[in-house]
Amino acid sequence: MTLAEEDLSTLVAEWLDRRQVAGRLGVSEAKVRTMVREHELAAAVPHDGAGPQVPADLLGDDGLPVKGLSGLLTVLHDGGYDDREIIAWLHLDAGLPGRPIDALRENRGSEVMRRAQAMAL
Repeated sequence: MTLAEEDLSTLVAEWLDRRQVAGRLGVSEAKVRTMVREHELAAAVPHDGAGPQVPADLLGDDGLPVKGLSGLLTVLHDGGYDDREIIAWLHLDAGLPGRPIDALRENRGSEVMRRAQAMAL
């Protein structure tokens, strides 16, 4: 199974719509759209009938995007991955140990970035 075929609704525990993300970040919904477009956040449609949503765990406890996320998203986008594939990869066990999103949230982003750079080549 490819990353694009992963069922995001089973990989991601909590999704936030633009309004919810805007509320947590203290910005407008338009700013959230800009953040997704500029690869500061990633969004995907988690299931049929839903609009684009952001995984809640991309936001840190401080109310900001998780440290290192923007750089990681840029590397993977430059390597040809889309947001849906990136969200799937972040939430799959990549042997780090654990999921890349957990490593980012635990400030262990250097290994995640190294693997992302290798994937993007």
